[in-house]
Amino acid sequence: MDSKNNILEAKDIKRHFQTPETTLKVLNGISLTVVKGDMVAVTGASGVGKSTLLHLLGGLDRPTSGEVRINNILLTDKTEEELADFRNKHVGFVFQSHYLLQDFSALENVMIPLLVARKSHHEARKKAELLLDFVGLSDRTSHRPTQLSGGEQQRVAVARALANEPDIVLADEPSGNLDTATGRKLHDLLFRLSQEHEMTFLIATHNNELAEMCRQQYEIVEGKIIERR
Repeated sequence: MDSKNNILEAKDIKRHFQTPETTLKVLNGISLTVVKGDMVAVTGASGVGKSTLLHLLGGLDRPTSGEVRINNILLTDKTEEELADFRNKHVGFVFQSHYLLQDFSALENVMIPLLVARKSHHEARKKAELLLDFVGLSDRTSHRPTQLSGGEQQRVAVARALANEPDIVLADEPSGNLDTATGRKLHDLLFRLSQEHEMTFLIATHNNELAEMCRQQYEIVEGKIIERR
C-alpha cells in the first residue's frame, strides 16, 4: 500500500529501564505500520509491554532508541512542550481507566481538549454536544462521571479522544473494566467509527473478541512483535 496512507510508523523501537541491579529490556526492536482507517490490535500477556508501546507511539514516553512518526512527523526529536501540543492536536487516547475529571460534567470533559486547542467556548460546546450525541449520550451531557455507568464513562472518554479529530486513537484495554455486554457495546462503537468514518485505531487488548474485530493483529512476545494477520 502507498506509504502516503500510513498514519503511524514505528521503526526499531526499544525501551529499556535501568534498575540498580540490571537493565530491564521491555521492548527490544518493535516495528509496525498503521494505515489510515485501519483498526489494529496489539495483544500479549499481561506485563509484556503493550501499554509501554502505546505510550511510546503516542508521545507520552520516549523510546531508548528507534523512531516514531505520525503522518510522517517525527515525534522522537520533539521537546516536551512540542509533544504536548502535538498529542492534543493529532492523537486521541482511551485508557482502561477513563480519567474523566470528576468535578466536571460529561460535556465539560469533552470540551477540555478543544479549549486547550484554543477553540472558542461556543465552538467547543457545540462540537462536544455533537460528539456526545454521536456516542449515544445526548441525554447525559450535564451528568458528572459519578452519575454515569462504567460504559457511559468510557463513551465519554471516546468522545473526548475524538474531540480534535485526531489522526489516530490509541486505546489501552478500553473495555478492561467493563462487563461483557457493556464491553461489546464499546467494541461495536469503535468498529463503527473505523468502518463508517475511516477513523484509525491502535488498540492494546487481551480481549480476543475485540482483537478479532481488527483487520490487523500483532502480538508482543519477549520484547518483539509478531504479526498474526
